[in-house]
Amino acid sequence: MFSATRRIFASRIAYLFAGMGAASLVGAPAQASAKGKSLRKLDYEGKPADSTALFTPLIVHNGVIYISGQGAHSRDPQGNVSADIETHTTKVLDNVKTLVEAGGGTMESILQLNVFLASIDSYAGMNKVYKTYFPHGGPARTTVAVAALPGQSLVEINCIAAVVRK
Repeated sequence: MFSATRRIFASRIAYLFAGMGAASLVGAPAQASAKGKSLRKLDYEGKPADSTALFTPLIVHNGVIYISGQGAHSRDPQGNVSADIETHTTKVLDNVKTLVEAGGGTMESILQLNVFLASIDSYAGMNKVYKTYFPHGGPARTTVAVAALPGQSLVEINCIAAVVRK
């Protein structure tokens, strides 16, 4: 009976802590620092992002890099990209690499990556290029087919990586 009571108590405390969030447990100074220096919104060159932009391509927070969805059109608004999956995947992964490196990571430090394909028929072509960027094994990955992607892109990728250098 004692162990059941202890489990109930522990589960209630865990639920309470999860609801409060870790920052609220340590007080306002920790929250202020989390909102200040440790959160950086950056552009493709690693410089502060335009505060009026619709989205931020790169956010670095507490040693974690967050890369927004990158399509073949992301750095080429004129759409001068040929319409094959290999070219689109190369362009997208080059964008991802640029952003991860601007945030202080490497392709090897990518922890989780999501791939969105305009057609599941492009899966093999995307993988052909993808494996050249991750020759030592890739990160945890999800790949899904979607109805359409912005800018006529055939593939869009977002990811989360660890900062490995400053």
